[in-house]
Amino acid sequence: MHTRLTVWGSAVLMVIGTALFWWFESRPEGTLSHLGPWGQFVGALAGGLFPRTAGFNSIDYAAASDESLAITTVLMFIGGGSAGTAGGVKTTTFLILAYVIWSEVRGEPDVIIGRRRISSAIQRQALSVALLAIGLVVVSTIYLMSRTEGIRPADLLFEVVSAFATVGLSTGITAALPWDAQMLLMLLMFLGRVGPITVAAALALNTRHRHYRLPEERPIVG
Repeated sequence: MHTRLTVWGSAVLMVIGTALFWWFESRPEGTLSHLGPWGQFVGALAGGLFPRTAGFNSIDYAAASDESLAITTVLMFIGGGSAGTAGGVKTTTFLILAYVIWSEVRGEPDVIIGRRRISSAIQRQALSVALLAIGLVVVSTIYLMSRTEGIRPADLLFEVVSAFATVGLSTGITAALPWDAQMLLMLLMFLGRVGPITVAAALALNTRHRHYRLPEERPIVG
């Protein structure tokens, strides 16, 4: 199951990322518009693949469109496969949560992936890792917004997610940030490298067995 999620998830994200990157950057004002069809394909493939893995850049992200920056930010946040050297919350975490939503929409009592049921403990671990990562990114972005002037929030978010996912991409604003903001980015690199693995391992090992269960309630959601 882990192999299936990693391989197929990576393939789908690569295809979607490449297609969207090509669509937005091959326009007349895009960074790939001056290239031929093959050059555009290679550039789009790099733009859809590298944010989740190597972190190399094939274009100047300072000149990229807002749509491409948003797509790259999402790809960086998702990251690569679990137990690998890539950053982010990991592909399996993202896909498990996607299947949780799909099962809830369909009214299924269990989360089923490939004729296998995903335990509620794994679902809670995936949700915890994703929400902690989102919280860290949001708080860090707000802090950078409070310490800088004249820099777009989209560029600051891109910088924060790139640091958290240990990607290395930048729109070129790093040198213009104050020293405490640069220190925060370095801290995010460390937390992003060891954080998701540490949190997932801690949640997996922190198992408590109760000899009783409290009455169940159903608060209103949404």
